[in-house]
Order: sequence, then C-alpha cells, then structure tokens
Amino acid sequence: MTIALATAWNPRGEFSRFETLHPRLLEEYVGMAISLPPEVDPQLAKKMNALPRVDTVVTEHWSHGRYMALKLVEEIGATHVQYADFDRLLRWVETYPDEWKYVLKQAQEVDCLILGRSPDAYQTHPKALVETEAISNLVVSSLLGRTMDISAGSKCFSKHACRTILANSVPGNALGTDAEWPIIMKHSDFTVNYLEVDGLEWESADRYQDKAADRYSQETAATIYDADPENWSRRVAIAMEIVKVGFDTINSKLTAKPATGNRGDC
Repeated sequence: MTIALATAWNPRGEFSRFETLHPRLLEEYVGMAISLPPEVDPQLAKKMNALPRVDTVVTEHWSHGRYMALKLVEEIGATHVQYADFDRLLRWVETYPDEWKYVLKQAQEVDCLILGRSPDAYQTHPKALVETEAISNLVVSSLLGRTMDISAGSKCFSKHACRTILANSVPGNALGTDAEWPIIMKHSDFTVNYLEVDGLEWESADRYQDKAADRYSQETAATIYDADPENWSRRVAIAMEIVKVGFDTINSKLTAKPATGNRGDC
C-alpha cells in the first residue's frame, strides 16, 4: 500500500516551511500533486516543480483547485490518496506529526476516510467559522446519515474511490466538494469512515510566518477575524455553497463505479 498527497494551495508565505518539511513529507507520501491559483508567482511554481516528487498544475479557475489536484494525483499511481488543504496540512505536520502519520496508516486500510476536527482543534477557530460551519455540517451530516465535521479540508480515498469521485464530480464546486465528495462515496456504496483529529487546527494565523503560530497568536488573529463583518458574510456564503452542492449531488445521477481489479489498484 502507498499513499500520495493531492492538495490545493494558494501560497501565503509558507514556501520556506514547505522546503523544510519536504523530506519529512516524502517519508510518508510517494508523491505530491499540487494545484495552484491562476495568479501564482511563476517563479514560485518553478521552485515547487524543482522539488523531488512534486507535480504542480496552475488552474485556469481557482474554483477548480481541489478537483484538479485530485485529477493530477492519478498520475502518481499510489494505491491511496489524501486530499488536504496545504496550509492546514503544513501546520498539522509541524504540530502533531505522530497523529498525522497514524492517520495515513489508517487511511490505507479503507476506501474513504473523512477527517474532522476534535473539540480542541475547533476551539482554535474564529467564531465566524464555528457558527457557520455548524449549519453546513448539520445539513450534510443529515444527508450522510451520520454526524460529521465535513469542513476540515482533509479526506482520504483509495484509488478506486478517487476515480469514482472524478467520474461523478463537477469542476468548479470549490469548497462545495466538502459535501460533494463524501456524498458521492455514500451513494456509490462505499463505506464512509470518519475520524476526528487534533492536528486540523485553524491555520490562517500561520501566514507569512516561519513556523506554526502559537495559541496566543491564533487567538489574537481569530479575534481580529471575527471583528470584520465581511468575514462573517463570506463564511455564511461558503456554508450556503456547501449545502447547495450537497443537495445538487444528492439529486444528480451518479455513474457506476469505474472498473477496477484488486481493491485499491491503479
């Protein structure tokens, strides 16, 4: 069994941390597929491509970022894939490395593993995220038939499950994939497993820092974030997008699972 990383990343000063963590990442991932926004610095993209076992794609539309990362990772040929928002993953590897490694091992035993945030991890987030995500999590959990935090930005799939998502997913759903991908799994008769972790803490306070922010810095950044009404408005719109995509996926006609040999084969 092997696992690769698929990730969408809008770099905000984290590249030096990526370079530092790159050897540690390659101890666990056989390769990394990174989708980047249209406005990414070409020199930065070039530096990423120069790193061993890193493949990048610059998206035409950033709303396609997650889909394109999942599509690109197929070329790596691993038996399993972890999708993770990259800024959040970097923090996880820095702060809870043993937990991260444990999760990757668990992920390779199943077809679908949704990763949620523990209560401690959720406490690091601004109220604007906690209160709006409570709505989208509640609705999507109802559609899945199980209480889950579906908005933590990390999910793991077997290669066969990944192909099933790509066969049924619509590019452009952006954060709506938080609902779309698990619902595709459930309605394609895959077992949707779930695990809460401490490492998926709020990552925005880490931007333009040389390491993960401490708890005080997170709390300060969260207070500032909550004081801006535009952030609340944006998070409400995101929650509505996730809910809408969830219902759209439920009401769409899903294709059969793509043909495969042994479970997890490429």
